[in-house]
Amino acid sequence: MRYVMILGALLFVSSLAFAVEPAVGDGDRLAEIYFANQTAEITNQTFTEINSLSDWTERRDQYQDQLLEMLGLDPFPERTPLNAKITGSVENDGVIAERIHFQSRPGLYVTGNFYRPVKQNTPLPAILYVCGHGRVKRDGISLGNKTHYQHHGAWFARNGYVCLTIDTIQLGEIEGIHHGTYREKMWWWNNRGYTPAGVEAWNCVRALDYLQSRDEVDGDRIGVTGRSGGGAYSWWIAAIDERIKVAVPVAGITSLKNHVVDGCVEGHCDCMYMVNTYRWDYPMVAALVAPRPLLISNTDKDRIFPLDGVVDVYTRTKKIYQLYDADDKLGLHITEGPHKDTQELRIHAFRWFNHYLREDDSLITSAAAPLFDQKDLKVFPVLPSDEKVTSIHETFVPAVSIDDLPTEIAPARELDETTSQVIRQKCFGGWPSTAGKTDAKLVAEGTKANTSVRVIDFKSQNPYRLRVYLVGPHDSKPESLTLHILDKTKWSATMSGLANLIPDHTGDVRPDASEWETIAALAKAATIAYVAPRGIGPTEWSEEVKKRTQIRRRFMQLGQTVAGMQTYDILRATIALQEFLKNPDLQFSLEANKEGASWALFASLFMKNVNSLTLTDLSTRNRDAPDLLNISRLAEPPQIVLMQAARGRKLQIRNRREWSQQWIDLLADNQLAEQAVKLQTISPDTN
Repeated sequence: MRYVMILGALLFVSSLAFAVEPAVGDGDRLAEIYFANQTAEITNQTFTEINSLSDWTERRDQYQDQLLEMLGLDPFPERTPLNAKITGSVENDGVIAERIHFQSRPGLYVTGNFYRPVKQNTPLPAILYVCGHGRVKRDGISLGNKTHYQHHGAWFARNGYVCLTIDTIQLGEIEGIHHGTYREKMWWWNNRGYTPAGVEAWNCVRALDYLQSRDEVDGDRIGVTGRSGGGAYSWWIAAIDERIKVAVPVAGITSLKNHVVDGCVEGHCDCMYMVNTYRWDYPMVAALVAPRPLLISNTDKDRIFPLDGVVDVYTRTKKIYQLYDADDKLGLHITEGPHKDTQELRIHAFRWFNHYLREDDSLITSAAAPLFDQKDLKVFPVLPSDEKVTSIHETFVPAVSIDDLPTEIAPARELDETTSQVIRQKCFGGWPSTAGKTDAKLVAEGTKANTSVRVIDFKSQNPYRLRVYLVGPHDSKPESLTLHILDKTKWSATMSGLANLIPDHTGDVRPDASEWETIAALAKAATIAYVAPRGIGPTEWSEEVKKRTQIRRRFMQLGQTVAGMQTYDILRATIALQEFLKNPDLQFSLEANKEGASWALFASLFMKNVNSLTLTDLSTRNRDAPDLLNISRLAEPPQIVLMQAARGRKLQIRNRREWSQQWIDLLADNQLAEQAVKLQTISPDTN
């Protein structure tokens, strides 16, 4: 019966790809259908190119490189000295727990406890235990989540292993951040290509280095386990480092459908996720462990790692293990219970490690129980002043520098040629590979004093049909036009003007005669058009802050961002106008402000028919701009501006006083900018 339910859920997702499109104005429903469509597309393409073991082995290194990149580990960081230190130890019931720390890179301290038997005559297999979110504080001071999970380390040390239990950057002794997009509004993490999952993975790599440096450890017999967040980190390290010989991730993985369609993303912080540049479903991560022994372990009532998704990951991963003829080394362990560290989960994990690391299949006769007072496991009496744990998100992933802006046409063109397609791949990889026709249709028209407004409905991306408002002389077929890109601040005012002619097609806004006069005056000089991308106006989703945050995070799961897909909508709008006017050579001038200025700047990178851009309040730094995956690793806004100038396009940058001097400083003495980029200061109260 369980498998019938799972099949039904998968069929439900697939059916949404063909769902009837909801009416314009139902933004939340549109978003739901979009997320289901995109999730089904990614899920259905997983392993479609893998039909033999050679198919997999030929691609495996490429997949691993992609995962490293999505974790922010490309280029792979330098293995700097660990500077490991033991600050003390405690002993109880035949177990010694050492208080240790090392630096995975200078200033990035990792605190942990090294559990070993008091009596040990030979190197033993080792377990790296990575912690989930288990807050432990005494008098406002964090003791580290390692102290919450100490019973695991103690059991291993009492049963023929050594075990290193390490803190995470959040809830460790030095408390960093896992909730950048979830809670802290650090959307620039996407721009940087940063996820705390990458730091946790790197700390695990260096933890293996530390284990192999200890005489007590048999460096060829190392396993990894952990639950919840620790389950996720178990996946990262097992997938990227083959020194892990056996893995038991507990409650650390589920399907993309669970995260996006079923909403599990709302229960997880950023440490659970890679930056999904290559649009993976999670069986891709699991398959990178094959053919090493892997036990996927979970409870059946875990609301943030639901059973159907866990089974789906196991089933799809099994395909790769079967190619190796190693499906006996892939296990699925489901016990009754909620999202909790239960004894039943522990016992099977212990037996799995015993079988594969110690060739021991005897019954488990001892329970995992804590042996030490938590405060006795704290590593630092005083936290180090040179720590970089709390700020590691600022430096972990390398970013491009703007110090070497091109000053002449040749290097600017070279930058454009080498960077534009990389931006397309790394920042906009979530765009459809084949877009198809826009099916542009005239749905309404109004005329006043020989100036008409034509409402053109077009397909941007299923299920999003958007609208362009074309304003100019009646029945005009222009050779060029100015496309005004509307963000939320401009939408209502523009619609109130157009409502004078097409009241039934401008939403719930009142007509404003003065706004129409402004639009009509612009249209006298040249044909103009207005467009708002998804999420603006009639396709806007919930205004509730928490819901909007989680919608943005769903886009991230799909290897997209809201701004990235809004940029795509602008590109599609220009194609729709060309198709509607039956003029593939139609030339465009783009005009936008604030976040719309960013959409226009990047959309025009992938357009040939652009003469000029007028951009108001364009951010000078990606950090302050709408988030696009990985863009800070490739280019900053001034570099994109100069790439546009190298194409012969004229740019007018109209920024407010507090920003204009920064732009001038960035582009000072730049011959290319002097020829093509006009910087204009506007007062803070200018609209």
